[in-house]
Amino acid sequence: MTADAPRGVDAPPEFVQLLTPEGERVEHPDYDIELTAEEVRSLYRDLVLVRRIDLEAVALQRQGELGLWASLLGQEAAQIGSGRALTDADMAFPTYREHGVAWCRDVDPVKLLGLFRGVNHGGWDPAEHNFHLYTIVIGSQALHAVGYAMGIQRDGAEAASIVYFGDGATSQGDVNEAFIWASVRNAPVVFFCQNNQWAISEPLEKQSKIPLYKRASGFGFPGVRVDGNDVFACLAVTRKALRDAREGQGPTLIEAFTYRMGAHTTSDDPTRYRVADELEAWKLKDPIERVKAYLFKNQLADQEFFDKVEAEADTLGREIRRRCLELPDPEPEALFRHVYVDPHSIVDEEREQYLTYLAGFER
Repeated sequence: MTADAPRGVDAPPEFVQLLTPEGERVEHPDYDIELTAEEVRSLYRDLVLVRRIDLEAVALQRQGELGLWASLLGQEAAQIGSGRALTDADMAFPTYREHGVAWCRDVDPVKLLGLFRGVNHGGWDPAEHNFHLYTIVIGSQALHAVGYAMGIQRDGAEAASIVYFGDGATSQGDVNEAFIWASVRNAPVVFFCQNNQWAISEPLEKQSKIPLYKRASGFGFPGVRVDGNDVFACLAVTRKALRDAREGQGPTLIEAFTYRMGAHTTSDDPTRYRVADELEAWKLKDPIERVKAYLFKNQLADQEFFDKVEAEADTLGREIRRRCLELPDPEPEALFRHVYVDPHSIVDEEREQYLTYLAGFER
């Protein structure tokens, strides 16, 4: 990267790419993938619909209907590509931004909104979707994923776990401890780092002096960097890593080199710490536009198809908005439920104090 180039725009050579920003298909000696026209169209549909879910959620937050939202804008390919690489038996452990992976695991988008609206603690059954609840504590889910993977080992199951985290999480102790456990136990787990260049307002150079994927070698397992805006490459690389894990070859660290085109969350103002040129340069690498260009150039889809997907996105957006606004508020007492499996005296006391306080407003 030249000194005056926007951060992260010129990708280093250690980079698996199968689809260029211009929509040209390229080959890679270690990673290849054969996709039918229908499969490519399906990936495009996933990308468009997930972006619409995200944009609708941002709008809902701006209008006071959600307390907060963590946007995935720009990271759709990393999430859809890796999410579609999972089998039904694999288990995914997300942060709080994996809306695209949730989509791939058939989690109702409105249940994601319920968490940020403050009406539930997640709303979906992790066992039903093999998609864990969102994790707000940075990096803690890496240990959960490794523990789950060790359970897979002991059960002799043909499955793997995958855990998602950002570049900033690689500085957390939990993530590095998870690397150690996964390595020495040869656990069937894939560490999927979405390197979106910014840990809130901290740039990547504050996290590491070397490419993040190279950290894996210090722990004794392979690492690979993939173009995180290339859904083909993310699918191919993640599919191989998961297959290796299931076959007993242990963990892999995938660094999806991408960019957070929006704010860290809706409470963040990225214009305070990054320049506009950086964002504009990354818009040219948009994950959706490159798949659209590929479909056009190879005559795999016509304008009618694209119009149909846009119409479906519009319908989805309206439906999400309607259902979000209809979500019922929980009873105040619900705050104290499920804190512990069994009754707990302190929780019981706090519940009674809170209910007494609320009763003081009744007239």
